[in-house]
Amino acid sequence: MKHKKFLLIALICLIGIGISFLLFSAHRPFKDLEAADITSASVRLSPPDTTIQIVETEELVSYLNEVVIYNKRNVEKCIAPYFKARRYTLQDLERHPKYIQEFYQSMLDSGLSPSTVIRRHANVRKCLQYAFQIGLIKSNPADRVEKPRKIKYEATIYNEEELNILFKTVKGDPLELAVIVGAFYGLRRSEVVGLKWDAIDFKKKTISIRHTVVQFNLDGQNQIVRKDSTKTKSSCRTLPLVPPFELLLHHLKEEQSVNQKVCGDCYCRDYLEYIYVDAMGNLIKPNFITQHFEILLKKNNLKKIRFHDLRHSCASLLYANGVALKDIQEWLGHSDIGTTSNIYTHLDYSNKVSSANAILPCYPQTLRAEPIGQ
Repeated sequence: MKHKKFLLIALICLIGIGISFLLFSAHRPFKDLEAADITSASVRLSPPDTTIQIVETEELVSYLNEVVIYNKRNVEKCIAPYFKARRYTLQDLERHPKYIQEFYQSMLDSGLSPSTVIRRHANVRKCLQYAFQIGLIKSNPADRVEKPRKIKYEATIYNEEELNILFKTVKGDPLELAVIVGAFYGLRRSEVVGLKWDAIDFKKKTISIRHTVVQFNLDGQNQIVRKDSTKTKSSCRTLPLVPPFELLLHHLKEEQSVNQKVCGDCYCRDYLEYIYVDAMGNLIKPNFITQHFEILLKKNNLKKIRFHDLRHSCASLLYANGVALKDIQEWLGHSDIGTTSNIYTHLDYSNKVSSANAILPCYPQTLRAEPIGQ
C-alpha cells in the first residue's frame, strides 16, 4: 500500500478535533490521499478514486466541549497554516525533521515562550504519532528534533507572618474562601471554584477534590467548562476538614440559604450544588479570583504574588515544618514527586543558614569563623 502526498494539515486537523472519538464511516484502505477539505462539522479526505469520510459523533461533541477545545485553536490558527503554506508531506517531514525544528524556531523568533512552543510540540508529536501508528510513516520525526527548554519559574511566596496578615485582610471579602483553601490546602483556582457541597463530609471531617471549573478564551469569547475530573488522576484527593474552614463553610451554607429566601425568583438556581457562589447564586468565575486577588493586594499594600503562588506558599510551609516530600506531593495532588521537589520546595533563609553551619566543621580551623547568624 502506497501513501503519496498526504498533507500534514489533514492529520493535524484530525487531532485538533478529537481523533480519539472519531468513527470511520467506511472501512476502506487508504489510497493516494492528496487533498484535505476541512470543515467545522466534519473532515473529508478526498483522494482521486475513493472517499473516506470522518463524521462527528455524540462522544466527539462531548470531547470537544471538555478537552480538545483548548488545543483546537492552536491547531487551526497556529500550527496548520504554517505546514499548509509550505505543503510539506508526511514523507518530507520523516526525511527532514529539520522542517519541524524550523517551525519551533520560527515561533521562538516571533516572541513566544518556550513553554508555549513545548505545548505546540505536543500537538505536532501526537499528530505524527498517529500517522506512525496507522503505518503512514515508519517513525515519528518529532522524536528526532530538540524541543525548547522550559524556563524555570521562580515563584514569589508568602511566609507564615505574611499569610496571617493576608487572612486578616481578606476577612469578609468575596475572596476569603479562595484564599483560605488556596493557602491551606494548596488548591488550584479551578479546584476552588469546582468545590461542591457533596464534596464536604461534615461527619467524617473530610473534603474531596474531584470536580473542577475551567475558564478560557476562545475566539474572543469567555468559555466555562465544568467537569467531574481534575488536572491529573493524582489531583483527585481527600483531605482533612480543619476547624477554621469548617466554620467558614457553615457560615457560607447559612448565608446562601438566606440569600435564596431574600432574592426569591431572582436567585440563580443553576449552581445550587456549588459552594463558591455570589449573593445572587451565580458561580464565581476562575478569572475573578485572579483579577480580584491582584487588586486586593495592591489596595492593601501587600507584597505582589499570583494567586497560584499561595499553592507554592502552602508547599513551602509544609516543607519548612518537616513534612516529607511524598506527603506534600499527595497533599497538593501531584502525579510526579519531581514536580513537588523542583517547583514547590523554596527553602527560606533560615534553612539555608542551618545548611551553611552544618558544613562549616568540614573546613580547616584556620579558615573557620563564627557560625553564621551568631
